Parts: sequence; C-alpha cells; structure tokens
Amino acid sequence: CENVNMKITRDGKWNFMNSLISREKMVNLFSSVIRFDDDGFYYLVTPHEKIKLEVEDKPFVITTYNKETVKGIETYLFRTNVGEIVPLSNQHPMRIEISEKKEPSPYVLIRKNLEALLSRNVYYQLIEEAEMDDKRKELYLLSSNKTKYSLVNHSQE
Repeated sequence: CENVNMKITRDGKWNFMNSLISREKMVNLFSSVIRFDDDGFYYLVTPHEKIKLEVEDKPFVITTYNKETVKGIETYLFRTNVGEIVPLSNQHPMRIEISEKKEPSPYVLIRKNLEALLSRNVYYQLIEEAEMDDKRKELYLLSSNKTKYSLVNHSQE
C-alpha cells in the first residue's frame, strides 16, 4: 500500500501534494477506483497499486438533483461532483447525521459502501420540497421511489 499525499476535501475537491487536481477526467478516473475498506480508510485501488486517501468527510458530494415521475412514481435523481447519477431509493438510501454543533450532514449511498454528502444548497432545496409529517410537526419527509426519507435525524432529538 503506497502512501501518496492525496486528499478529498469536504466540498469534494481532490488534491495531490496540496495542489488542486483541476482536470475533471483525472478526478473521474480516480473516483471510479475508490474503495472504503474495513480498516476505516479510503483507497484508490488498481490491479497494480493501492493508494491510501485522506478524506475529510465523504469521497463524493451531491451537487444537483432532478425530480422525475416515471409511471406515476416520483423519484429524486442525485448527481455527484464526478457526474454519477443515482436515484434516491432502497438501493441508494439517505441518512442524516447530526454533528456536535447540531448541524445536519445528509448522506446518500452511491455504491457499495461509498457515500456522498449532500451539498448545503441541495439539502436546503430538498427541505423546501419536503412534506411536513402530520404526526411530528418538526419532521420533514421526502418521498422518492415509493419510500419516505426523513430530512432530519429524529433519533437524536
């Protein structure tokens, strides 16, 4: 396992030796071989190398979304900073963590055990679209692909 100075910042920017990797094709290539291992670290894995990454939060950031209705089923489609598109669904669920500062960090599963952080902008847009739960007035629910997702972490209230 090689230790190269590569880092992904909380806002999804990739850095090599403290310099921003600005070539989108390079970032997309790297993102296609990223893995999260049982040791709690992220790696870039090719048949010849395994390079440890420093990741401030999650390796991906959801930067935009669309809402589509197919056969009467409304689904949110999230787009990551590397162009990957995933539907908010049972295969790609959302979860919310609350920081010590009581700020929400919403995550969506992208593939296997790799998650994306929803950008603040997307998160607040979703709250505008969410329905209020009739039983618990503080609970915002988003319906996607026949499943309801909470936009707040009610288990920590």
